[in-house]
Amino acid sequence: MTLSFSVHARSSETAARCGAFQTAHGQVKTPVFMPVGTLGTVKALTPEDLKEAGAQIILGNTYHLYLRPGCEVIAPFGGLHDFMHWPGPILTDSGGFQIFSLATLLKMSEDGATFRSHIDGSRHLLTPEKSIEIQITLDSDIIMCLDQCIGYPASREDARAALELTTRWAQRCKTTWQAKARPDAALFGIVQGGMFPDLRQQSAKALGDLDFPGYALGGLSVGEPTDLMLEIAEAALPLLPADRPRYIMGVGTPENLVELVARGADMFDCVMPTRNARNGQFFTSRGTLNISNARFRQDTAPIDSTCTCYTCRNYSRAYLRHLYTARELLAYRLNSIHNIHYYIHLMADIRQAIAEDRYHAFRQAFYRARQKDAG
Repeated sequence: MTLSFSVHARSSETAARCGAFQTAHGQVKTPVFMPVGTLGTVKALTPEDLKEAGAQIILGNTYHLYLRPGCEVIAPFGGLHDFMHWPGPILTDSGGFQIFSLATLLKMSEDGATFRSHIDGSRHLLTPEKSIEIQITLDSDIIMCLDQCIGYPASREDARAALELTTRWAQRCKTTWQAKARPDAALFGIVQGGMFPDLRQQSAKALGDLDFPGYALGGLSVGEPTDLMLEIAEAALPLLPADRPRYIMGVGTPENLVELVARGADMFDCVMPTRNARNGQFFTSRGTLNISNARFRQDTAPIDSTCTCYTCRNYSRAYLRHLYTARELLAYRLNSIHNIHYYIHLMADIRQAIAEDRYHAFRQAFYRARQKDAG
């Protein structure tokens, strides 16, 4: 099947575009940010919190859910939606990045990735076929191909080998998906190639020939400078089919999202909103704010006077600082509610700016606001 993706508007001054695609669990408007629910939960938040924030689609992770709690626990629920009480669309990562970043004693072969669990040291082989089968058990609306992710810096030889293995695995993923997945579950191919534009072009062409319903850029935000990440994205995004969603995996800051949308990206995910929330950092319309700062001790203002989230409607900076410095658990919840709301509404503002063909002006205003003191 093909994902029913349509582009509704394009920026006349950038490559930004807005559109939508339909899944069995609802429509997703793009550009979109997907909160990360690695273990079947977006940390510290309930599904109701996510719905109130305006989240359209969330991300789960094959590697983590396969190891804990295991497919045998999730399967009786019919998949991840009922297991975690999330009615909306779910995208699942294939596990390639987590094997690269977390697993020990990793060995890559034509068969797949052999690794030891970061939890208990048990040995596992994740093949392309098994990755797809796990995601089918999770009842994912968007399934990701298993890829070989490499770090930065990486040699040209290693980058080429990884993209060639990723391409061969992608064909095997597609075969399993076609044979076993529900008809309305989409499969995305993942472009690799390191920080070499011509290798990215080679990967995009090879995956384009396989005709996936959507495409992702993997292997970004792995330690490279931001300018290089944007350079590679700018080189690779136009090579992906214009009638399919384009997903940048694991990225990033609000600035990253604004810039990558300008280069034609449609989908994003990142742990940053919730991780930074747990570390006392808020994202605001005027930049980041660190709540541990002593100047907020008696501050009666909300985190962001322009924000309509539950946290900003009800709590002061002084109270949030108190919770955070006392390490009260409520701090993680309230902080995360705000940051997820900020990311979701940033994307809504981006969609509106594109629809009204004023994305360039929006981008300029976004940076002007950040030149002011967030506090």
